[in-house]
Amino acid sequence: MKQFLVVGLGRFGSSLAKTLYNLGHDVMGIDSNEEIIQNIADNITHAVQADATDENTLKTLGVRNFDVAIVSIGDDIQSSILVTIMLKEIGIKYVVAKAQNELHGKVLYKIGADRVVFPERDMGIRVAHNLVSSNILDYIELSPEYSIVEVTAISAWFDKSLRQLSMRTKYGLNVMAIKRHDDVMISPHADDVILKNDVLVVVGHKRDIEKLERHV
Repeated sequence: MKQFLVVGLGRFGSSLAKTLYNLGHDVMGIDSNEEIIQNIADNITHAVQADATDENTLKTLGVRNFDVAIVSIGDDIQSSILVTIMLKEIGIKYVVAKAQNELHGKVLYKIGADRVVFPERDMGIRVAHNLVSSNILDYIELSPEYSIVEVTAISAWFDKSLRQLSMRTKYGLNVMAIKRHDDVMISPHADDVILKNDVLVVVGHKRDIEKLERHV
């Protein structure tokens, strides 16, 4: 279980925080809006109404103990940059920051953000799954129950056929495709063998995908 700090609980931040919490992780959310905090309080570990641009407040909350911080402050670019700088200076090793545009993103990288995401391209849910498991490359929500994920093959799968891996029996998931370099094998056969660096595209129920995430 990892500890995640989410600063800014708008649509993107709330989606991200709830998903990380539902995946079994410890999540603290910070926002200055009391109504937002009340609405999310039952869906994450800790919800705190506070001004995240106040460095003393961040230190008092013990944020340096978190594994990952996500700065998802809305339209206030100055605050987003300030909070990102402070979190890095406080000592959080991995800081993800939401950018409004390409220029904002470049600034965030220059001041130390480890990763920059753009809400138009990265849904909070997708980013959450990628943060939980580095092997999960992409996550597409088809419906409230079903999703598609791209997962990098782990060493235990190397040189084994899909029949041997038995993804459907073990995880309840169906392999839709295998990506290998520039090639994509659609509807692979049971005897197709998984090689190092292969990417599997699988579809299944959310609870089964979460079971896979815990193993990769």
